[in-house]
Amino acid sequence: MNLALFDLDNTLLDGDSDHAWGQFLCDKGVVDPVEFKARNDAFYEQYKAGTLNIDEFLDFVLAPLARHSREELMKLHDEFMNDVAFGMINEMGKQLVNWHLAQGDLCAVVTATNAFVTERIVRYYFHVPHLIATVPALENGRFTGKARGTPAFREGKITRVNAWLESMALDLTCFEKSWFYSDSANDIPLLEQVSDPVAVDPCIALRLRAETLGWPIISLREKNQDGAGSGIILQA
Repeated sequence: MNLALFDLDNTLLDGDSDHAWGQFLCDKGVVDPVEFKARNDAFYEQYKAGTLNIDEFLDFVLAPLARHSREELMKLHDEFMNDVAFGMINEMGKQLVNWHLAQGDLCAVVTATNAFVTERIVRYYFHVPHLIATVPALENGRFTGKARGTPAFREGKITRVNAWLESMALDLTCFEKSWFYSDSANDIPLLEQVSDPVAVDPCIALRLRAETLGWPIISLREKNQDGAGSGIILQA
C-alpha cells in the first residue's frame, strides 16, 4: 500500500473553499458584506504571498461559526455546497483521486481550511475517506470561534499527518511511495517529506522550487490538443 495526500484548495478544487465560504457569508448577509469581505480578501492575498498569520486568520474566519447554532450552520452549508462548492469541483482532480483509490493507496486530503467547510466536500465529491484539516473547537455542541490543536498549515501539516499516521501505527517510512499534490508554496514543508512531491498548477514560488529540485509539475486545468488533461500520467 502506498500513500497519496492531496491539498484541496486550488489543487483538487478550482478555487479556495475558505475564501469562497467567506464570500458566500457576505452574499447571504450573514456577515458585514463590506468589512468582512475586505478582510477576507486581504487574508487570502496574504496566504498567496506566503505571509499569512494563521492564528489571526483563524480568529477571523472561525468567529462566524460561534454566532449560529449547528442547525443554522448546516442549512447555510447545504446552500454553499449546492450553489458554490459544486461548481468548484475539478474533474481532472477527481480522476487523479480515483486513480489512487483504484490502486488501493491510503488517501487523505490535507487542508488548512477548517473541517466544517471541507468535510462534506472531501467525502461527497471526492470520496476520499480521510480528511486532515484545521479543527474548529466545540463546547457543548457549539463552535467556540477558536481552533483546536495544531492548524493544518505549513509545518502544521507535517505535524497533523504524522499524528494521523501514528494513530494507525504507521509513519511515512512504512510506504514504498508517498505522494503529496499541491499548488501552494505554503505546502513546501510537507512536499519535502514525501517520496513523490508533485506541484499542481503551482504558484510562482512553488514552480521555482519544483524546477530547482526536479519535482514533477502537472496541470489539472490545461488541456492538450486531444482534450485530455496535461498532467495525469501516472504509474503504479
